[in-house]
Amino acid sequence: MTDPVEVNPEGEAKGVWKRRQRMVGWRSRDIARGAALVLGVYWMARLGWVASPLFLTAFLGVLFGLAVSSGVDRLARFRIPRGAAAGLIVLTFIGALVGFGALVAPTLREQGAELQKKIPESVDRLEHWIAQKQGGPLGMVIGGNPSGGVANPGPTQPGSQPAGEPTSLRNRLGSQFGSAARYLFPFLHSTIAAIAGLLLIIFFAIYIAADPDLYHRGLIALFPRRHRARAGEIFSAIADSLRRWLVTQLIAMATIGAVTTIVLLVLRVKAAFALGVIAGLLEFVPTVGPILSSVPAIAMAFLDSPEKALYVALAYVGIQFIENHLLIPLLMKGGMDLPPALTILAQALMAMLFGFLGLMCAVPLLAAVMVGVKMLYLERVLGERAFKPGEDPHKGIE
Repeated sequence: MTDPVEVNPEGEAKGVWKRRQRMVGWRSRDIARGAALVLGVYWMARLGWVASPLFLTAFLGVLFGLAVSSGVDRLARFRIPRGAAAGLIVLTFIGALVGFGALVAPTLREQGAELQKKIPESVDRLEHWIAQKQGGPLGMVIGGNPSGGVANPGPTQPGSQPAGEPTSLRNRLGSQFGSAARYLFPFLHSTIAAIAGLLLIIFFAIYIAADPDLYHRGLIALFPRRHRARAGEIFSAIADSLRRWLVTQLIAMATIGAVTTIVLLVLRVKAAFALGVIAGLLEFVPTVGPILSSVPAIAMAFLDSPEKALYVALAYVGIQFIENHLLIPLLMKGGMDLPPALTILAQALMAMLFGFLGLMCAVPLLAAVMVGVKMLYLERVLGERAFKPGEDPHKGIE
């Protein structure tokens, strides 16, 4: 015979009764643990938001460090210590930039002053040209007053234009660009912050390039042992993708800067060299950078004639077409295929949240996320093959 089962007054077995007692309500320590977890997540999110410029700057340092590590690997074959090789590459690169800057500084200073003087004049001429076209199809699209200005019906404020007087296009654009500059480039208002950010990127690049395996092992150690092999593959793929992207961008920057300068010289656009440097620098920000670099060039060409401005606009479109369909595919060789719509969305979101620094980091961050999605979701969950950087996704498909 089995032992009788102890029951509670309601007829339930003792074990079931005790489990039900344990399931009813939260104990005090459970509530305290949950509250501590919520507060911890909240303060970590606050810290991440406040320190976002530091994290994005550190990410740029890691990005450049991955590119420098490729050169360090080559120098290590000649038995040069990795630390010395990383410092040598970074200092050589900085020295080359400083030497190039010193060489072209007089021209850049002269043409930069010309840009600063001529662009407002070009805006005034554009406003006058628009005013002349008010009666035609262009006027139906642009709208506004026949005088080319927009009346300001509001009350007069100290230091502002009187009510009823038209606001010039130059003033409106200056106000809008000033607001955008204060939002996108807050670090430019603090020389110390800008220098500190550059130094942080330089030291991060040197340390990452000197011993990348140290940080690779540290990241892998954060995962359970059974997942470390897969985590190592994903981190290696992300590092390879980011390295290829940065090297490609640096080559594209130099190429686009040189080609743009030559084209503007052929078209006899004023300050062609300075405009070419601007085009090369802004090439680091895909999609958005070329559009921003074309605006001052078109404005300078408009000083001569609207037809020349149209030729310059077409030249910029042609340069970007050749870059996107010939230069970048040749350099990347199918290594990173980011959807253009997703790229623009990521750039807009990062610019809204973090300004120009977020805009610079948007594409490499998106590339890193896409590698993780392909290797973790497409390959592990859906069972599809995730292609590595440099591998042709169409190879073997009939």
